[in-house]
Amino acid sequence: MRKSRFTEAQIIGMIKEQEAGMPTVEVCRRHGLSTATFYKLKAKYGGMEVSEAARLKALEDENAKLKRLLADTMLDNVVLKDLLGKN
Repeated sequence: MRKSRFTEAQIIGMIKEQEAGMPTVEVCRRHGLSTATFYKLKAKYGGMEVSEAARLKALEDENAKLKRLLADTMLDNVVLKDLLGKN
């Protein structure tokens, strides 16, 4: 997955600027992103504080690691079944 060029703290700062009354178009122009990207980030990080966003990132990383481990284990299981079935 592509890494964002903004940190969680920067994203939350942009959202807070917009919520404080700055027009969305102005926030996007200042930070160099499209309004679609802004609203996508707002849907993900809206209402969060920086510590909560860091926790979310840690949980997403852990979830991805666990999914990889499960896939590897399932693949090993299929290979072992194939080997035992052919003997």
